[in-house]
Amino acid sequence: MITKSKILDFQKSVVIAIGFMLFTIDSHAAIDGITGTVFNLSARADHLSTPDGGSVLFWSYAETSKTTGQYPGPTLIVNEGDVVTVNLSNELDVPVSVVFPGQGLITTVPSGDNPGLLTEEVLPGGGPVAYTFTAANPGTYTYHSGTRMELELEMGLVGALIVRPLMGAGIGFAYNHADTQFDSEFLFLLTDMDPGIHLQVESGDMDSVDFSGRFPNYWFINGRAAPDTMKPVNSELLPKQPYNCLPRMHPGDRMLLRIAGGGADLHPFHHHGNHSRVIARNGRMLSSSPGAGADMSNREFTIQSVPGQTVDSIFEWTGEELGWDIYGHQPEDPLEPFEYAADHGKVLPTVEPDAKDLVFGPFFSGSPYLGSSGPLKPGDGGFNLNNGIVFMWHSHNEREMVNRGIFPGGMMTMLIIEHPSVVINP
Repeated sequence: MITKSKILDFQKSVVIAIGFMLFTIDSHAAIDGITGTVFNLSARADHLSTPDGGSVLFWSYAETSKTTGQYPGPTLIVNEGDVVTVNLSNELDVPVSVVFPGQGLITTVPSGDNPGLLTEEVLPGGGPVAYTFTAANPGTYTYHSGTRMELELEMGLVGALIVRPLMGAGIGFAYNHADTQFDSEFLFLLTDMDPGIHLQVESGDMDSVDFSGRFPNYWFINGRAAPDTMKPVNSELLPKQPYNCLPRMHPGDRMLLRIAGGGADLHPFHHHGNHSRVIARNGRMLSSSPGAGADMSNREFTIQSVPGQTVDSIFEWTGEELGWDIYGHQPEDPLEPFEYAADHGKVLPTVEPDAKDLVFGPFFSGSPYLGSSGPLKPGDGGFNLNNGIVFMWHSHNEREMVNRGIFPGGMMTMLIIEHPSVVINP
């Protein structure tokens, strides 16, 4: 039985956790990463921070020009048809490499000194080795180590690769068809981590790591666990984890979700608020024939993120068929952009309980209506500066919504639907 005291305990834990996150919302509708055709990366060890105060050793593909590691590796953003070269050096004590699933022939220079099983490897202290390929197909991909993968992915040698299509140079289309047009895009690179393995590696006992007993206790979106997922991009508090994940949109926007499985486990990623339409998997549009667009797309409310695979999906929300006017309009008021006209002027079909009987979340504005605020009890609210409507997005494996057993945390963030008048930075 859920009692009010338990709800208050839950509420308190949420407020305490989120109290360490944003005081000003800083999110934009584009994906952070580095652009170009030549990328200089170094495999490097460093320590990342977890929201429960932990510090975990990780290995990373960091930009060679920087002095720290980065988890995950930089998101590489290129254009269809680019000839891409990644120059990889190695500051670790083990051989490393990088592979690019979904790309074509990859050439390496130098080649043959340490061929490895899947690709040329970079010996400890060595490099750079140049990996070159042609980004022939647009889409969402990962890149990761091709050397002792079970250990090196666990340790953090993974990142995302985005290939933009020729159509609509720049952002705006995921693939070369109008079906894939979007107004905003967000990356969800999902990873998992067993800190016990990382401690074992740090203590010099790497050779005795036994993956049969692997037991993850941290789950990340773009290298951060909640509530850190919602802190600003490039937060000074998380210098090794620069990417956040705080999707924002207006009613009627088409939001592209780029979901990538970068860890060892499957994660059922659930986006509350509406279904989304899956338009591509593994960098290939779900099309029955050339020119047919995403005619093989399908709607899902929980996207199964499989290790090593990617999914592109379009999410839209207008409040359609809620049965009430999300703006609290009177019937004679004008329609807002993309408002669901059939519900215009309809009142909220319930009687709101007395405020003293309610427990408000920190994202509640005091009003159920988009863009409106209302009275809040002392200490409530405060994290919804523009009076948006908020949905939790998270792993549906609820054990993954913790940080080492402490709820809330892990693979979780919030979607904020903003009033059309609110400017969302591109």
